[in-house]
Amino acid sequence: MAYKKSESERGLIVAGLQVPRIIAAGGERSSRRFVEFFTANIRNRNTRQAYAQAIGQFLGWCDQRHLRIETIDPVAVAAYIEQHHGSKPTVKQHLAAIRVLFDWLVVGQIIPTNPAGSVRGPKHVVKKGKTPVLSAEQARELLDSINTSTAIGLRDRALIGVMVYSFARIGAVVGMNVEDYWQNGKRWWLRLHEKGGKHHEVPVHHNAEQYLDAYIAAAGISQELKQPLFRTAIRRTGRLTIDRLTRNDALRMIKRRARAIGLPRGTCCHTFRATGITAYLDNGGTIENAQAIAAHESPRTTKLYDRTSDEITLDEIERIVI
Repeated sequence: MAYKKSESERGLIVAGLQVPRIIAAGGERSSRRFVEFFTANIRNRNTRQAYAQAIGQFLGWCDQRHLRIETIDPVAVAAYIEQHHGSKPTVKQHLAAIRVLFDWLVVGQIIPTNPAGSVRGPKHVVKKGKTPVLSAEQARELLDSINTSTAIGLRDRALIGVMVYSFARIGAVVGMNVEDYWQNGKRWWLRLHEKGGKHHEVPVHHNAEQYLDAYIAAAGISQELKQPLFRTAIRRTGRLTIDRLTRNDALRMIKRRARAIGLPRGTCCHTFRATGITAYLDNGGTIENAQAIAAHESPRTTKLYDRTSDEITLDEIERIVI
């Protein structure tokens, strides 16, 4: 549970976690229940960090106004949401975190009712994602621009190729071990560790297979089945380590390579998920199959990545001749 704490947020430490002062003031049961919320109830590390930051800010705000955990009411929660300076999605996420925490405290009989239960967040309807999407030509230019005479270049090309051709999240890709690229009959497959501990298996596109084979051969890791597939490198030496590449490592690499060939500034890891889905749909693929490949729970989520209509819209606008 890592977040920057103000003086009003600092409390005692229980089971290695910092408990905000407003929770600690409620006694040992309150503190213990708060710690259990993050350790026993939330298993995803990213969700835990996001909720910790949101809840920490809210409880710090309450403490500054001399509220106690049992005196926080819907008016206080609504006032906090009203003055929140974040974007609408951020505010909605923070309210969700607060609501879930208080539900947990109610079930644990720390407080009688959930003060956030009746508070409504800002309206926010998303019909189109904001992730920058590359054209097929831009994606090909990026892949071809990578110097593949080194293991690092082969690694980077394989990493981007896997994201483009499997619609995979960067967290799932860097989480792969060597054994997660495996052969079944004549086909090679990827085993991706997606959100919620789910394993998602996807056939490997022939381009991605070529990129992975070249990288694995150059890195000499084909027998290290339990070790990370994508690894960090020792600076300036070009040698790969046994340490797993992180999402931030991958983002820095992509930013650097995108900048080198003049791609949009917003190009990021998620760009390749959106680019792959758009290219697939543009070539006759269906939303249903794109949803299955991307391991989305709902086709509405997949549709957010579909930018096939962008060019049609622009063509129609250009018909306005004045």
